[in-house]
Amino acid sequence: MVHPFIPNTKETREQMLREIGLSDVGELFKDIPQEVRLKKKLNLPLAMSELEVANHVRILLSKNKPFTKMPSFLGGGVWPHYVPAHVRQIVKRSEFLTSYTPYQPETSQGMLQALFEYQSLIAELVGLDVANASMYDWATSLGEAALMCARVTGRSRFIVPKIIAKDRLSVLTNYTAGPSLEIMEVGYNTESGQVDLNQLDQMVDKNTAGVYVENPSYLGFIETQVEEIAEVAHKNGALFVVGVNPISLGLLKAPGDYGADIVIGEGQPLGNPVSFGGPTLGIFACRGEQRLLRQLPGRLIGMTKTVEGGARGFTMVLQTREQHIRREKATSNICSNEALCAVAAAVYLATLGPKGLRQLAEVCASNASYLMKRLGGIDGLKVPIFKSPHFNEFTIQCAVGSVVQLNVELLKRGIQGGKPLSREFPELGESALICTTELHSKKNLDDFAEAVREIMGEKNELSPSSLGL
Repeated sequence: MVHPFIPNTKETREQMLREIGLSDVGELFKDIPQEVRLKKKLNLPLAMSELEVANHVRILLSKNKPFTKMPSFLGGGVWPHYVPAHVRQIVKRSEFLTSYTPYQPETSQGMLQALFEYQSLIAELVGLDVANASMYDWATSLGEAALMCARVTGRSRFIVPKIIAKDRLSVLTNYTAGPSLEIMEVGYNTESGQVDLNQLDQMVDKNTAGVYVENPSYLGFIETQVEEIAEVAHKNGALFVVGVNPISLGLLKAPGDYGADIVIGEGQPLGNPVSFGGPTLGIFACRGEQRLLRQLPGRLIGMTKTVEGGARGFTMVLQTREQHIRREKATSNICSNEALCAVAAAVYLATLGPKGLRQLAEVCASNASYLMKRLGGIDGLKVPIFKSPHFNEFTIQCAVGSVVQLNVELLKRGIQGGKPLSREFPELGESALICTTELHSKKNLDDFAEAVREIMGEKNELSPSSLGL
């Protein structure tokens, strides 16, 4: 097996194989089942000049359709928002783009200050005292929050809502498998989607480390019982963890104001593009209590001053939580982080300010409300599934046909439909999650509604009930 792009000589490869007791490179991969191995050679093109490569890539890129030509209504954890040009330009600067972890504060003041500003903005946004910089994404933030709750309380049970993204739940389950932290799911009211308070009250006991809710929920509706949920958690000595879409906080009360001890979420909509689902940015904040602060995962940037007191400076603080310092005794394995995405979020939030963020949130919520009304009058659709207030996402349920078929027909009309939910929530039937943001014009919303009306009309004409069957 020859890999000309790997700079190892034949002799070097043979020596490495002998060192580990193997005779052939193929033996390294013998544990991979034969049925999933590639059986043919890759059809790779011959070498091309730079000009030929550039032209080839342009041809490939011409197949892409921008949002203006094919509006997308996909959301579910990564949301399309407008990223101001100056945000993109600032994060391209070499002092941010090429900077790695700022271990040497005397040479990293710019990056450290940018991350300090990010922390300050996030803390103010979620209504808590301290935010880190940062986590990988919402899912890893959730995993770390559960572990943190267990460390702080010394308990071994963590409760999450049944309505939660299954990939997020999967990451949480993997994070908590090692320390044997039990994950329990609390049910919901089938009419409103709201957490079943009676069931939650019965589940939370002296062995519960934390209670987690999302507001807005994964399916777009707003959890209106957050204060009651916080009370249930706190009266039993558990910590209350809230997951958020940060854009929603332009309209909704900050979680810290209704009792959250820890707030996590996804920072991607704060000045970061969708980019096929990544990179993302995990938000993590907590109250300033010592028992929480000492167990906060990830890194903190602090502001200080010189010994003489004549100059302000920035530095990393409380590094003993990280694995590069304490190795297996660290409270977190988060070391490399999403620093560049955090810088983008800081620039974005500073640009919008409180008034701009509120205006943005209002547009997102207004677009969702308008589209729900337009879709609500279509035969064969239930919109939304849950009778609760919504932010920028909502669910639809098809009485005829499948959501996959609906999306195929929408694509033919130049529209990317919503996210199918039947695998994650089979009890909801043929359902989908629809997302709207400020990028959707009124024409986009009207075109989507009319396309769905047309498609559903065709399906209703062929439905068994319409044929008298």
